[in-house]
Amino acid sequence: MPKVLCTSLIAEQGPHFEILAEAGFEADVVDRSVDLKIEGDFTAALAGYEACIAGAEPFPREVIEGSPQLRVIARSGVGFDAIDIEACDKAGVVVTTTPGVNHHAVAEHTIALLMGVGRGWPGLDQRVRTGRWQRVPYPRVMGSTLGIVGLGRIGRAVATRAVGLGMSVLACDPFPNRGFAEQWRVELTDFDDLLARSDYVSLHSPATAETRHLMNAATLSRMKQGSILINTARGSLVDEAALAEAIKTGHIRGAGLDVFEKEPLPLDSPLLNLDHVLFAGHVAGLDEESHHDTFAMVARTIIDLHGGGWPSECIQNLKSTTDWKWDRR
Repeated sequence: MPKVLCTSLIAEQGPHFEILAEAGFEADVVDRSVDLKIEGDFTAALAGYEACIAGAEPFPREVIEGSPQLRVIARSGVGFDAIDIEACDKAGVVVTTTPGVNHHAVAEHTIALLMGVGRGWPGLDQRVRTGRWQRVPYPRVMGSTLGIVGLGRIGRAVATRAVGLGMSVLACDPFPNRGFAEQWRVELTDFDDLLARSDYVSLHSPATAETRHLMNAATLSRMKQGSILINTARGSLVDEAALAEAIKTGHIRGAGLDVFEKEPLPLDSPLLNLDHVLFAGHVAGLDEESHHDTFAMVARTIIDLHGGGWPSECIQNLKSTTDWKWDRR
């Protein structure tokens, strides 16, 4: 009976247990007292398990090399930057994600952050809580311009919602869907023009070496005066110290942040001292529907791989492999 370890923080409940059990798998949840950031402890927890349903926890080379029985790391989400892909390729460990199940959740969350910061939260909320009522007008969102950096599945879902709010939408993407852009009246432009013209900039790019600190002191300075930054993609896209400084000086009006360079966000982060930043804890892609669909896809992907299938739309590594087998013998 193949064994699967669930390490994702939201894996305690979901359809994956029933789906895996029906296929003859055993699925367990990791002991939550184990610190998965300690490589030796994580490796010990993985002992005996051939697949792992993973969250955002890191899978460094040491963990991969120390888990020779591991065949699949099934990420419950679309990001896999915390996994050492090179080590997985060398060890023959398949890394999978769950594309197409959470883009509506992320899009709604993005718009919620945009509206919240745009209309003055969390300051409005905090002033009411302390009896400091203050009537301050904020710019209307309708009629403003949203710049979307990355027009993939999530970026497109954000764009349709923004159009529905009466916003003008700009987008930059190295390989844009031009048919979509034409249908939804999204203006395709370059990164610098987008920064200069947008009242809101929303990030939807992957985390790569090229996109690390995409938003830094220089690029933040090129944003429109009084504009707002939204990040529901990856924390590494933003230089947080530079963002805090840009907000302090007033060049940037505020930010809505769901992801951070270090998670949980350290309590000494300068961002926490700013009134015009709205926070969430890496939950943009999580709603009831996406949770169900994500863990159903994870389970079925593992079962498919065990049965000799190759769900290429979910697989993020071993691109040139043609003879991968679950059984190493």
